[in-house]
Amino acid sequence: MRVMAVASGGGHWDELMLLHPAYAGCDVTYVTTFKGMADRDGIDAALLLPDANRDNPGDAWRCLVASVKLIRRHRPEVLITTGALPGLFCLIVARLLGARTIWIDSIANYEVPSLSGRIALPFASLWLTQWPHLAKGRKRKYCGALL
Repeated sequence: MRVMAVASGGGHWDELMLLHPAYAGCDVTYVTTFKGMADRDGIDAALLLPDANRDNPGDAWRCLVASVKLIRRHRPEVLITTGALPGLFCLIVARLLGARTIWIDSIANYEVPSLSGRIALPFASLWLTQWPHLAKGRKRKYCGALL
C-alpha cells in the first residue's frame, strides 16, 4: 500500500514519527517542511514542501501548488497527516484524487480543534483528536493520544 505521511516541522513532525511503527510493511513516502527533522529521525528520502501558514498568503500559495504537484506525482492510496497547513493542503488534494485520508489533530489543541483541522473535517476519511472531550459529532473520533 502506498502511504504518504505529511507533517510540518516541529511538534507536528514529532507526533507523526510516533506513528512510524504503524507503517511497517507499507511503501511510505514522508513529506515535511524541514529536512533537518527527517534527517534527525533517520528518514533519508523525505520529500520537502515549502513551509506555510495562514499569515503569509504568498507562502501558502507556493505550498498549495507544490502540494498539488507532489500528490499528483506520487498518487498515495492513503495519506496521513498531523498538520499543519502543508498537511491540510496535501490531505485535500489526495482526497479529491481518491485517496483515503487521515487527519490527526495536534495534542496542543486542547480547547478547540485547530483551524486546519476544522477545514480538514469534510475531506478526512478519518478525523482524530487526541482529547476525548473534542470528539464531538459523527466525524470527530478519539482513539487515544500520541503523547
